[in-house]
Amino acid sequence: MAHKAGLFDLRLVIAVLFGVYGVILAVVGLGFTDEADLAKSDGLNINLWAGVGMVVLAAVFATWTFLRPIVVPDEDAADRA
Repeated sequence: MAHKAGLFDLRLVIAVLFGVYGVILAVVGLGFTDEADLAKSDGLNINLWAGVGMVVLAAVFATWTFLRPIVVPDEDAADRA
């Protein structure tokens, strides 16, 4: 009998990290960006767009994890083979 990797799936860990960093960047981009920062980046709010992109990537990884979970065989099944 096999079971799913669950929380130990690396894709889920990556999704959580990208999600946390993305939310932090989006908050910084929305609330703490001034005109001097925008002038450095030619008027583009880099923190906001990078944060949104990271949150979207986190959602893609999380969706991938739940739609196609990794199935880990039990040790008994591996010993029999």
